[in-house]
Amino acid sequence: MSDIKTYIKENEERFLNELFELIRIPSISSSVEHKEDMLKCAKCWQKHLLAAGVDKAEIMPTDGNPVVYGEKIIDENLPVVLVYGHYDVMPVDPVSEWQSQPFEPEVRDGKIYARGADDDKGQSFIHAKAFEFLVKTNSLPCNVKFLLEGEEEISSPSLPEWCKKNKKMLQSDIIILSDTSMINQDTPSITCGLRGLAYLEVEVKSANRDLHSGLYGGAVANPINVLAKMIASLTDPQGCIKIKDFYKDVIKLNERERKDLNKAPFNLTEYKKDLNIEDVFGEEGYTTIERTGIRPTLDVCGIWGGYTGEGAKTVIPSTAYAKISMRLVPNQNHKTIAQLFQDHFKSIAPKYVKVKVKNLHGGQGYVTPIHSSGYRAASKALRDVYGKTPIPVRSGGSISIISAFDEILGIKSIMMGFGLPSDAIHSANENFPVYNFHKGIEAVTLFYKYFAELMK
Repeated sequence: MSDIKTYIKENEERFLNELFELIRIPSISSSVEHKEDMLKCAKCWQKHLLAAGVDKAEIMPTDGNPVVYGEKIIDENLPVVLVYGHYDVMPVDPVSEWQSQPFEPEVRDGKIYARGADDDKGQSFIHAKAFEFLVKTNSLPCNVKFLLEGEEEISSPSLPEWCKKNKKMLQSDIIILSDTSMINQDTPSITCGLRGLAYLEVEVKSANRDLHSGLYGGAVANPINVLAKMIASLTDPQGCIKIKDFYKDVIKLNERERKDLNKAPFNLTEYKKDLNIEDVFGEEGYTTIERTGIRPTLDVCGIWGGYTGEGAKTVIPSTAYAKISMRLVPNQNHKTIAQLFQDHFKSIAPKYVKVKVKNLHGGQGYVTPIHSSGYRAASKALRDVYGKTPIPVRSGGSISIISAFDEILGIKSIMMGFGLPSDAIHSANENFPVYNFHKGIEAVTLFYKYFAELMK
């Protein structure tokens, strides 16, 4: 599509400068210290949507961070596409591992380096620029609505209720988002499945204060030692999770479905090389693709307690903590799993410690149909841009609001992602190739064309 390519080339510097304005705002939703930054980022998005050509853009309150809603209705009889994205980002710790400042975007070797470069400011901005082109060239073929939220990285706790209150306003034929990845630079894919999430924090407490490790060592339980043993008991050497009924609702794919899933290009040697690991590990009997797409997991995301400063301090800590994430497959209920974990964890605690379990957040998994008009439009658009038919994949990640959209609004979602596995989302040195940013704008522009044609 030569017109959009020319438009991108002519406006490349402006596009990046506008994106960088968004990226420079440290909109970390998990930290109360950044509450004002959330509103600042919402206002920035509002400005860019208005500049792109929406008829209206509003900042709307929720029980948490605000939502940015925009729309352009050109004809009530035409189909409606709802664009979803999020403007909140993950924390940047440890800052020392970043090669450049996380909120000062830099382009190095053709990649934008910054927190939010991919997830999800860079990918969401693709849609703003595709929309802008269609409006500027008077070629928008359908109605468009935008929904940008500020809590996706904490599982969107406020958005479901907001959607219920604004269900009529959000009525659409399809939801499209770019918050997922491609298989690789040359192999486009469409994410047709997401895992759910249950995320909890545990506390193990012994004495009422830190104790001298010489005077009390061997007489009073060390909470860190106890916590480590409790965590170790949650899985067996084969990678199976040892919580009663954990797998009860897991749907097992048949051999043909598993074979189809493993047709996606995957090089185990390159995978290990990229991560600098000697070997992979996961649930026995499943491939790496299966382990990250169709099987649930349990992982410790953080663990702390006692003295961790420079030098020595010989104490037995009074308390130890851990944050535990469980990625769930469709049909597993995140609330049920959270309760199963809590009951199990408390049941395995020895009597010489006290245990608390706090449910931080969670969400359901999701599977999208691959024969819908939305999927076919996305597939055709990606094929035109990359010269290859995109492969349907199941992602190991979670976007909890997607299943809520389906349940509350009755609208299916198309996950048309342009990130790469090497983009280091959620990690230090997050990045997003400028090439993918441009190709994404091309593909999303074509999506509107094909979706409008298929809906006639």
